[in-house]
Amino acid sequence: MRPHELKLLVIFDVIMTEKSITQAAERLSMTQPAVSNAVAKMRVLWKDKLLVPDGRNIQPTIYATNLWEKVRDSLHTINQAIEPEDFDAKTAKRTFRVALPDIALNTIWLDLRKLFEKEAPGLNLHAVPYTIACSKPMLDGADVDLVIGQSNRSLDNICSDHLFDTSYVCVMCKNHPLAKRKLTVKEFAAAEHLLVTLSGDITSPTDQALQQLGFSRRIALTVNTFSSAIPIIKKTDLIAILPTDLIHEHLASGELAIAHPPVDIPHTSISMLWHKRQSADKGLIWLRKHIKQIFIKRRTHQVEKVLSFIDS
Repeated sequence: MRPHELKLLVIFDVIMTEKSITQAAERLSMTQPAVSNAVAKMRVLWKDKLLVPDGRNIQPTIYATNLWEKVRDSLHTINQAIEPEDFDAKTAKRTFRVALPDIALNTIWLDLRKLFEKEAPGLNLHAVPYTIACSKPMLDGADVDLVIGQSNRSLDNICSDHLFDTSYVCVMCKNHPLAKRKLTVKEFAAAEHLLVTLSGDITSPTDQALQQLGFSRRIALTVNTFSSAIPIIKKTDLIAILPTDLIHEHLASGELAIAHPPVDIPHTSISMLWHKRQSADKGLIWLRKHIKQIFIKRRTHQVEKVLSFIDS
């Protein structure tokens, strides 16, 4: 490969990662016309349009997507070997893109922003919608730097760091007919249920646990964010199985009744996930360290508060 072709591949890799000529130029410390000129050379050399306008954005052609899949990991490995990235949080200018459910965002986002204001004023933090199925495609495609979510199985080329296991409680409004310390399985199954489903699937571990005991339940309402569940529960006769982490800030209002679930619901393992090509990324290592510290600190307090409330 000729030297100018390798240079074009490096520019191509940044454009594909940033999905923007303007942002790629900024990251490469080049002018936008210079990057556009490089794209024109790529089109001639590789005999493909590569990038086509899509409103204010650009979309890669099939050829560009296939080419990037073949070269991006090798380019990153070469770059890390020749010029390891330094990271100084106080002076770094960078945007981290993290896919996570709203419950995790509510737990860590404010603390992370306060941390950035104090120690890393040049860093940006962008949240991306999360579903279980999207984790690997987003990391493979460099759409995000990090995913915070379920990690029940190993994924090719994806690294993980366990954060915590989610426990669950049964939640209903304070005047609900079943608002008592201990529910029977029969009472629980006969109630009308709200289900939080990020994917749209209405079969959950709770339903599997009920089936093993010969019961089923009616899912009367679904929502696709955890934060939308509590306001509905407070004003209806629906009940829900929700993560313990979600409940602690609502205890003081006195509008909720909380009980231990009458069936054994398996814990959900929550982890940070990232692509192996970013394992040596010092900026991402810095971010992961602080995310883990915040989760450990906040969750210990949250879970203890809820369980103490139930058992009091």
